[in-house]
Amino acid sequence: MKHFILLAGASLLALAACETTTPPPVEPAEPPVATETPTPVATPTPAETPVVYDYSSALASDLRSEEDLEKDEARLPAETLAFTGVEPGDTVLELEAGGGYFTSLLAAVVGEEGMVYMQNPQEFDNFWGGGDPPRLVGLPETVSYLRTDFDDFSALPDESIDVVTWIMGPHELWYTPDRSDGLGEANPSFAEIARVLKSGGALVMQDHKAPAGSPPTTGGDTHRIDPVIIDGLATENGLVLTESSDLFAHPDDDLTMNVFAPEVRGKTDQFLVKYVKE
Repeated sequence: MKHFILLAGASLLALAACETTTPPPVEPAEPPVATETPTPVATPTPAETPVVYDYSSALASDLRSEEDLEKDEARLPAETLAFTGVEPGDTVLELEAGGGYFTSLLAAVVGEEGMVYMQNPQEFDNFWGGGDPPRLVGLPETVSYLRTDFDDFSALPDESIDVVTWIMGPHELWYTPDRSDGLGEANPSFAEIARVLKSGGALVMQDHKAPAGSPPTTGGDTHRIDPVIIDGLATENGLVLTESSDLFAHPDDDLTMNVFAPEVRGKTDQFLVKYVKE
């Protein structure tokens, strides 16, 4: 009997040991709280670099003459063309084109899809003995000659021109050649320029400076003009100055001598400006 009781007690102790070593049931973990997936941030696309036209090809054009090449050092054609912003396919009105130094360059730039209107007053015929400028016959059909005063571009439709250039010329509005009553009235000339320019089109002008405050008559006397006079005419007709350059600055020029005087010829202080039609 005693043996039975000991055996039974041992069994109970073994059973109790088993109950205390059995791990309690593990409750399932709560599911993780869902977090909002961050919105992917788009990588910004780099801004496109504007294409700048290489004007060196125009300088090498076979439309140019040996005489043109000799003038390049003083006239800085590549830099001037870059300032105008003329591009292939543009329609250009070249005021006071003279014998055509810049005409050949402009024709080379605009190419077959563009157009250049080469303009001179009738009085300029005397410079080459009458008729059209001699070099016109060697220029492409994309160049058309306009023999007209500066205040009459009636042959051109409204807003048909991308760029108007007037190189060494606005002062001519106050020049009266022999047997002429002038080459055009000042304000009507700028009104015509504004009329034919497209919205966003540019007017580029270069001319010899006269002293500040000089009357416009210096245009006929010394062939100079106060830039303030030209600015007033442009702004009065809705054109906005957007850029100026000191490319042709000659600070030693006292601004008073006739531009054809040997002491200053080719070394006058000149302004170069760009206006845009908004």
